[in-house]
Amino acid sequence: MSENGIRVALRSMGYGNEDMTAHGFRGMASTILYENNFPSDIIERQLAHAERNAVKAAYNHAEYLPQRREMMQWYADWLDCRK
Repeated sequence: MSENGIRVALRSMGYGNEDMTAHGFRGMASTILYENNFPSDIIERQLAHAERNAVKAAYNHAEYLPQRREMMQWYADWLDCRK
């Protein structure tokens, strides 16, 4: 799915650029996960951010899949509580 598809969906629901953007969902998730003390390595891997430390990037190829699944389930449950 492209960012434009998300943008079109948001606009069709009545959200303007000042209300929410596709990238805003990533920022919101990152903020909430950091505020709830999830490890930065796991959050950054979930957001597909590249490691800035060149040495660490050269040696650490971990995907953290079990931890990411647990974190994203926590986030889904967190979102469900806000309906």
